[in-house]
Amino acid sequence: MAQQQYRPPYDFGLGGVAIGNEFEFATDEQAEETLSAAWDAGVRYFDVAPWYGLGLAERRMGRFLARKPRDEFVLSSKVGKLLHASRDHRGREYFPFSPSPNTPHFDYTADGVLRSIEDSLQRMGLDRLDVVFVHDLSPDNTYLPADWEALWPVAEKGAFPALTRLRDEGVIDGWGMGVNCPQPILRCLEVADSDIHLLASQYSLIDHATAVEQVFPKARAAGVSFVVGSALNAGFLGGAPRYNYGPDNTVIADDKRETLATLKAVAATHGVDLVAAALQFSKAPDVVSVLTVGTAKPLNLLKDHAALQAKIPAAFWDDLRDRGIIHPDAATPAS
Repeated sequence: MAQQQYRPPYDFGLGGVAIGNEFEFATDEQAEETLSAAWDAGVRYFDVAPWYGLGLAERRMGRFLARKPRDEFVLSSKVGKLLHASRDHRGREYFPFSPSPNTPHFDYTADGVLRSIEDSLQRMGLDRLDVVFVHDLSPDNTYLPADWEALWPVAEKGAFPALTRLRDEGVIDGWGMGVNCPQPILRCLEVADSDIHLLASQYSLIDHATAVEQVFPKARAAGVSFVVGSALNAGFLGGAPRYNYGPDNTVIADDKRETLATLKAVAATHGVDLVAAALQFSKAPDVVSVLTVGTAKPLNLLKDHAALQAKIPAAFWDDLRDRGIIHPDAATPAS
Protein backbone atom coordinates (compact mmCIF):
# COMPACT_ATOMS: atom_id res chain seq x y z
CA MET A 1 0.00 0.00 0.00
CA ALA A 2 1.21 3.49 -0.87
CA GLN A 3 2.08 6.08 1.73
CA GLN A 4 -0.95 7.92 3.08
CA GLN A 5 -1.54 11.22 1.30
CA TYR A 6 -2.82 14.38 3.00
CA ARG A 7 -5.91 13.92 5.18
CA PRO A 8 -7.69 16.88 6.83
CA PRO A 9 -7.56 16.88 10.63
CA TYR A 10 -11.35 17.34 10.93
CA ASP A 11 -13.92 14.68 10.09
CA PHE A 12 -17.15 16.71 9.80
CA GLY A 13 -17.75 19.73 7.61
CA LEU A 14 -20.23 22.17 6.12
CA GLY A 15 -20.68 22.26 2.36
CA GLY A 16 -21.65 25.44 0.53
CA VAL A 17 -24.29 24.21 -1.94
CA ALA A 18 -27.30 25.44 0.02
CA ILE A 19 -25.53 28.64 1.08
CA GLY A 20 -25.22 29.29 -2.65
CA ASN A 21 -29.02 29.08 -3.02
CA GLU A 22 -29.01 25.92 -5.11
CA PHE A 23 -32.40 24.63 -3.99
CA GLU A 24 -34.18 27.65 -2.56
CA PHE A 25 -33.64 31.27 -1.62
CA ALA A 26 -31.60 31.95 1.51
CA THR A 27 -30.68 35.38 2.81
CA ASP A 28 -27.24 36.61 3.78
CA GLU A 29 -28.47 36.56 7.38
CA GLN A 30 -29.48 32.88 7.12
CA ALA A 31 -26.10 31.99 5.68
CA GLU A 32 -24.33 33.88 8.45
CA GLU A 33 -26.43 32.20 11.13
CA THR A 34 -25.76 28.75 9.64
CA LEU A 35 -22.03 29.33 9.48
CA SER A 36 -22.04 30.68 13.02
CA ALA A 37 -23.98 27.65 14.28
CA ALA A 38 -21.51 25.36 12.55
CA TRP A 39 -18.53 27.12 14.06
CA ASP A 40 -20.05 27.12 17.55
CA ALA A 41 -20.74 23.38 17.21
CA GLY A 42 -17.06 22.78 16.48
CA VAL A 43 -17.19 22.45 12.70
CA ARG A 44 -13.80 23.36 11.23
CA TYR A 45 -13.96 21.98 7.69
CA PHE A 46 -15.70 24.08 5.05
CA ASP A 47 -16.19 23.19 1.39
CA VAL A 48 -17.29 25.64 -1.28
CA ALA A 49 -16.99 26.22 -5.03
CA PRO A 50 -17.30 29.03 -7.58
CA TRP A 51 -20.22 27.05 -9.03
CA TYR A 52 -22.37 27.27 -5.88
CA GLY A 53 -24.59 30.23 -6.65
CA LEU A 54 -21.96 31.41 -9.16
CA GLY A 55 -19.85 33.12 -6.53
CA LEU A 56 -22.56 33.67 -3.91
CA ALA A 57 -21.50 30.82 -1.61
CA GLU A 58 -17.83 31.84 -1.73
CA ARG A 59 -18.65 35.44 -0.85
CA ARG A 60 -20.87 34.41 2.04
CA MET A 61 -18.49 31.80 3.39
CA GLY A 62 -15.48 34.05 2.98
CA ARG A 63 -17.14 36.93 4.75
CA PHE A 64 -17.62 34.67 7.77
CA LEU A 65 -14.31 32.81 7.72
CA ALA A 66 -12.23 35.93 7.17
CA ARG A 67 -13.07 36.87 10.76
CA LYS A 68 -11.75 33.57 12.13
CA PRO A 69 -8.13 32.56 12.82
CA ARG A 70 -6.93 31.06 9.53
CA ASP A 71 -5.02 28.19 11.16
CA GLU A 72 -8.15 26.98 12.97
CA PHE A 73 -10.07 25.68 9.94
CA VAL A 74 -9.61 23.77 6.69
CA LEU A 75 -11.07 25.20 3.50
CA SER A 76 -11.60 23.49 0.16
CA SER A 77 -12.83 25.02 -3.05
CA LYS A 78 -12.83 23.99 -6.68
CA VAL A 79 -11.40 24.79 -10.09
CA GLY A 80 -12.55 24.24 -13.65
CA LYS A 81 -15.10 27.04 -13.90
CA LEU A 82 -14.22 30.70 -14.26
CA LEU A 83 -16.91 33.28 -13.56
CA HIS A 84 -17.38 36.23 -15.92
CA ALA A 85 -19.69 39.08 -14.92
CA SER A 86 -21.67 41.01 -17.50
CA ARG A 87 -24.97 42.81 -18.00
CA ASP A 88 -26.25 39.96 -20.20
CA HIS A 89 -25.14 37.16 -17.88
CA ARG A 90 -26.80 33.75 -17.82
CA GLY A 91 -26.67 33.21 -14.07
CA ARG A 92 -30.40 32.64 -13.66
CA GLU A 93 -30.27 29.74 -16.09
CA TYR A 94 -28.06 27.83 -13.65
CA PHE A 95 -29.15 29.19 -10.27
CA PRO A 96 -32.59 30.85 -10.36
CA PHE A 97 -32.41 31.69 -6.64
CA SER A 98 -29.03 33.41 -6.81
CA PRO A 99 -28.60 37.12 -7.61
CA SER A 100 -25.17 36.47 -9.14
CA PRO A 101 -24.27 38.53 -12.23
CA ASN A 102 -21.94 35.79 -13.49
CA THR A 103 -21.79 33.28 -16.30
CA PRO A 104 -19.54 30.21 -15.84
CA HIS A 105 -16.89 29.30 -18.39
CA PHE A 106 -15.17 25.91 -18.19
CA ASP A 107 -11.38 25.94 -18.13
CA TYR A 108 -9.26 22.95 -17.06
CA THR A 109 -5.93 24.37 -18.22
CA ALA A 110 -3.04 25.19 -15.88
CA ASP A 111 -3.62 28.92 -16.38
CA GLY A 112 -7.33 28.42 -15.72
CA VAL A 113 -6.56 26.65 -12.44
CA LEU A 114 -4.32 29.46 -11.22
CA ARG A 115 -6.86 32.08 -12.27
CA SER A 116 -9.68 30.19 -10.58
CA ILE A 117 -7.81 29.93 -7.28
CA GLU A 118 -6.90 33.61 -7.37
CA ASP A 119 -10.50 34.58 -8.14
CA SER A 120 -11.83 32.39 -5.32
CA LEU A 121 -9.44 33.91 -2.79
CA GLN A 122 -10.44 37.41 -3.84
CA ARG A 123 -14.16 36.60 -3.55
CA MET A 124 -13.59 35.13 -0.08
CA GLY A 125 -11.07 37.64 1.19
CA LEU A 126 -8.70 34.88 2.29
CA ASP A 127 -5.06 34.19 1.56
CA ARG A 128 -5.06 30.46 0.81
CA LEU A 129 -7.01 27.28 0.11
CA ASP A 130 -6.07 24.05 1.84
CA VAL A 131 -7.62 21.62 -0.64
CA VAL A 132 -8.56 22.10 -4.30
CA PHE A 133 -10.94 19.85 -6.24
CA VAL A 134 -11.17 19.70 -10.03
CA HIS A 135 -14.90 20.24 -10.39
CA ASP A 136 -17.49 18.45 -12.52
CA LEU A 137 -15.23 17.01 -15.22
CA SER A 138 -17.63 14.12 -15.28
CA PRO A 139 -20.02 12.24 -17.59
CA ASP A 140 -23.11 13.52 -15.74
CA ASN A 141 -22.28 17.19 -16.41
CA THR A 142 -24.52 18.30 -19.26
CA TYR A 143 -23.17 21.86 -19.11
CA LEU A 144 -19.70 20.92 -20.36
CA PRO A 145 -18.83 22.45 -23.76
CA ALA A 146 -17.70 19.02 -25.00
CA ASP A 147 -17.74 15.40 -23.88
CA TRP A 148 -15.87 14.95 -20.60
CA GLU A 149 -13.47 12.47 -22.18
CA ALA A 150 -12.60 14.98 -24.89
CA LEU A 151 -11.79 17.55 -22.19
CA TRP A 152 -9.87 15.08 -20.02
CA PRO A 153 -6.48 15.51 -21.79
CA VAL A 154 -6.69 19.26 -21.12
CA ALA A 155 -6.98 18.61 -17.38
CA GLU A 156 -4.40 15.81 -17.41
CA LYS A 157 -1.83 18.06 -19.06
CA GLY A 158 -2.92 21.31 -17.42
CA ALA A 159 -4.91 21.24 -14.18
CA PHE A 160 -3.38 18.10 -12.65
CA PRO A 161 0.30 19.06 -12.98
CA ALA A 162 -0.46 22.61 -11.86
CA LEU A 163 -2.17 21.41 -8.69
CA THR A 164 0.56 18.87 -8.00
CA ARG A 165 3.13 21.64 -8.29
CA LEU A 166 1.15 23.90 -5.94
CA ARG A 167 0.99 21.07 -3.40
CA ASP A 168 4.67 20.26 -3.69
CA GLU A 169 5.49 23.96 -3.22
CA GLY A 170 3.34 24.09 -0.08
CA VAL A 171 0.76 26.48 -1.52
CA ILE A 172 -2.03 23.92 -0.96
CA ASP A 173 -2.11 20.74 1.12
CA GLY A 174 -3.83 18.46 -1.35
CA TRP A 175 -5.99 18.11 -4.44
CA GLY A 176 -8.28 15.69 -6.25
CA MET A 177 -11.49 15.41 -8.24
CA GLY A 178 -14.83 16.79 -7.10
CA VAL A 179 -17.40 14.83 -9.10
CA ASN A 180 -20.71 12.98 -8.95
CA CYS A 181 -19.53 9.89 -10.87
CA PRO A 182 -16.78 7.34 -10.22
CA GLN A 183 -15.13 7.30 -13.67
CA PRO A 184 -13.10 10.54 -13.31
CA ILE A 185 -11.81 9.53 -9.88
CA LEU A 186 -10.73 6.10 -11.10
CA ARG A 187 -8.97 7.62 -14.10
CA CYS A 188 -7.28 10.29 -11.99
CA LEU A 189 -5.92 7.61 -9.66
CA GLU A 190 -4.28 6.01 -12.69
CA VAL A 191 -2.69 9.09 -14.28
CA ALA A 192 -2.00 11.64 -11.53
CA ASP A 193 -0.59 12.03 -8.03
CA SER A 194 -3.75 13.12 -6.19
CA ASP A 195 -4.40 13.26 -2.44
CA ILE A 196 -8.08 13.46 -1.61
CA HIS A 197 -11.26 13.39 -3.69
CA LEU A 198 -14.75 14.73 -3.15
CA LEU A 199 -17.10 11.79 -3.51
CA ALA A 200 -20.41 13.57 -4.17
CA SER A 201 -23.63 11.53 -4.43
CA GLN A 202 -21.66 8.29 -4.60
CA TYR A 203 -21.62 6.91 -1.08
CA SER A 204 -24.99 6.76 0.60
CA LEU A 205 -27.27 4.09 2.03
CA ILE A 206 -29.00 4.00 -1.36
CA ASP A 207 -25.98 4.05 -3.67
CA HIS A 208 -22.58 2.74 -2.59
CA ALA A 209 -21.79 -0.53 -4.38
CA THR A 210 -19.48 0.98 -7.00
CA ALA A 211 -17.51 2.81 -4.33
CA VAL A 212 -17.12 -0.34 -2.24
CA GLU A 213 -16.15 -2.59 -5.15
CA GLN A 214 -14.09 -0.29 -7.38
CA VAL A 215 -13.24 3.15 -6.00
CA PHE A 216 -12.28 2.40 -2.42
CA PRO A 217 -9.87 -0.48 -3.16
CA LYS A 218 -7.92 1.62 -5.66
CA ALA A 219 -7.88 4.57 -3.29
CA ARG A 220 -6.49 2.44 -0.47
CA ALA A 221 -3.74 1.20 -2.75
CA ALA A 222 -2.83 4.81 -3.60
CA GLY A 223 -3.05 6.14 -0.03
CA VAL A 224 -5.89 8.44 -1.11
CA SER A 225 -8.94 9.37 0.97
CA PHE A 226 -12.30 11.05 0.42
CA VAL A 227 -14.53 13.87 1.44
CA VAL A 228 -18.05 12.43 1.22
CA GLY A 229 -20.78 14.85 0.21
CA SER A 230 -24.51 14.32 -0.23
CA ALA A 231 -24.83 11.39 2.15
CA LEU A 232 -28.56 12.14 2.05
CA ASN A 233 -28.63 12.23 -1.77
CA ALA A 234 -29.33 15.98 -1.81
CA GLY A 235 -31.90 15.58 0.96
CA PHE A 236 -33.79 12.59 -0.46
CA LEU A 237 -33.09 10.41 2.58
CA GLY A 238 -34.26 13.26 4.79
CA GLY A 239 -37.59 13.69 3.02
CA ALA A 240 -36.79 16.22 0.28
CA PRO A 241 -38.65 15.69 -3.04
CA ARG A 242 -35.45 15.34 -5.07
CA TYR A 243 -32.69 12.81 -5.68
CA ASN A 244 -29.14 14.12 -6.10
CA TYR A 245 -28.49 17.07 -8.41
CA GLY A 246 -29.25 18.35 -11.89
CA PRO A 247 -32.22 19.88 -13.68
CA ASP A 248 -34.22 16.62 -13.56
CA ASN A 249 -33.54 15.64 -9.96
CA THR A 250 -37.21 15.82 -9.02
CA VAL A 251 -37.92 12.90 -11.37
CA ILE A 252 -37.16 10.04 -8.99
CA ALA A 253 -36.87 6.45 -10.20
CA ASP A 254 -39.25 3.88 -8.72
CA ASP A 255 -36.41 1.73 -7.37
CA LYS A 256 -35.09 4.69 -5.35
CA ARG A 257 -38.52 5.31 -3.87
CA GLU A 258 -38.87 1.63 -3.03
CA THR A 259 -35.48 1.54 -1.33
CA LEU A 260 -36.38 4.63 0.67
CA ALA A 261 -39.63 3.01 1.80
CA THR A 262 -37.71 -0.07 2.94
CA LEU A 263 -35.16 2.06 4.79
CA LYS A 264 -37.94 3.94 6.58
CA ALA A 265 -39.66 0.71 7.58
CA VAL A 266 -36.48 -0.88 8.93
CA ALA A 267 -35.55 2.32 10.77
CA ALA A 268 -38.99 2.44 12.37
CA THR A 269 -38.70 -1.21 13.45
CA HIS A 270 -35.43 -0.54 15.24
CA GLY A 271 -36.31 2.92 16.55
CA VAL A 272 -33.57 4.55 14.44
CA ASP A 273 -33.53 8.03 12.95
CA LEU A 274 -32.90 7.49 9.23
CA VAL A 275 -30.90 10.71 8.80
CA ALA A 276 -28.61 9.70 11.65
CA ALA A 277 -28.13 6.26 10.10
CA ALA A 278 -27.40 7.71 6.66
CA LEU A 279 -24.81 10.16 7.96
CA GLN A 280 -23.08 7.60 10.16
CA PHE A 281 -23.02 5.05 7.34
CA SER A 282 -21.33 7.47 4.92
CA LYS A 283 -18.75 8.42 7.52
CA ALA A 284 -17.82 4.84 8.47
CA PRO A 285 -15.29 3.67 5.81
CA ASP A 286 -11.60 3.90 6.64
CA VAL A 287 -10.92 5.85 3.44
CA VAL A 288 -13.40 8.61 4.38
CA SER A 289 -11.62 11.60 5.88
CA VAL A 290 -14.50 14.06 6.08
CA LEU A 291 -18.29 13.92 5.92
CA THR A 292 -19.87 17.17 4.76
CA VAL A 293 -23.49 18.27 4.94
CA GLY A 294 -25.04 21.11 3.00
CA THR A 295 -27.66 23.40 4.50
CA ALA A 296 -28.50 27.06 4.90
CA LYS A 297 -30.59 26.45 8.02
CA PRO A 298 -28.87 26.54 11.43
CA LEU A 299 -31.23 24.03 13.02
CA ASN A 300 -30.61 21.48 10.27
CA LEU A 301 -26.87 21.83 10.73
CA LEU A 302 -27.16 21.27 14.47
CA LYS A 303 -29.44 18.27 13.95
CA ASP A 304 -26.98 16.70 11.51
CA HIS A 305 -24.12 17.32 13.91
CA ALA A 306 -26.04 15.71 16.77
CA ALA A 307 -27.11 12.80 14.54
CA LEU A 308 -23.53 11.61 14.34
CA GLN A 309 -23.68 10.86 18.07
CA ALA A 310 -26.97 8.95 17.98
CA LYS A 311 -26.89 5.35 19.19
CA ILE A 312 -27.77 2.88 16.44
CA PRO A 313 -28.07 -0.82 17.30
CA ALA A 314 -26.01 -3.33 15.38
CA ALA A 315 -29.21 -5.22 14.59
CA PHE A 316 -30.31 -2.34 12.37
CA TRP A 317 -27.25 -2.67 10.16
CA ASP A 318 -27.58 -6.45 10.14
CA ASP A 319 -31.20 -6.16 9.03
CA LEU A 320 -30.29 -3.84 6.15
CA ARG A 321 -27.48 -6.15 5.08
CA ASP A 322 -29.78 -9.18 5.16
CA ARG A 323 -32.24 -7.33 2.94
CA GLY A 324 -29.53 -6.47 0.43
CA ILE A 325 -29.73 -2.73 1.08
CA ILE A 326 -26.16 -2.60 2.39
CA HIS A 327 -23.39 -4.16 0.34
CA PRO A 328 -21.82 -7.24 2.00
CA ASP A 329 -18.42 -5.51 2.18
CA ALA A 330 -19.62 -2.03 3.16
CA ALA A 331 -18.38 -0.69 6.48
CA THR A 332 -20.89 0.18 9.19
CA PRO A 333 -20.36 2.03 12.47
CA ALA A 334 -21.00 -1.22 14.37
CA SER A 335 -18.12 -2.93 12.59
